[in-house]
Amino acid sequence: MTMTVVEIHVPLTPVPGLGENDYAFPWIDDVEDFLAGLEEAEEFDSGEEYGDVYVFFIAGAPDEVLLSVAARVAGLERVPAGAFAVISDDEAEEFGRGRRVSLP
Repeated sequence: MTMTVVEIHVPLTPVPGLGENDYAFPWIDDVEDFLAGLEEAEEFDSGEEYGDVYVFFIAGAPDEVLLSVAARVAGLERVPAGAFAVISDDEAEEFGRGRRVSLP
């Protein structure tokens, strides 16, 4: 039986105002810390760069809960605008091949 996985796609946009030697995407660590502390869902797999987005994966809860978590990720302080979710499953062969959901 397949398990629902929600992919959270975040544009790979550098944080403005950082120094020349600063890591351009500190929001990736912010999201990973947030996901590590979840009680209502779990991080399904490690996030990874995919084209012009960074994709995080969550599972282990009903769709509504997973989408709520994805919306909270999109609302984190340094996360760039334009994040969206894709409802997929653990047997998907490629990213982004499910139902796309806009995040606030």
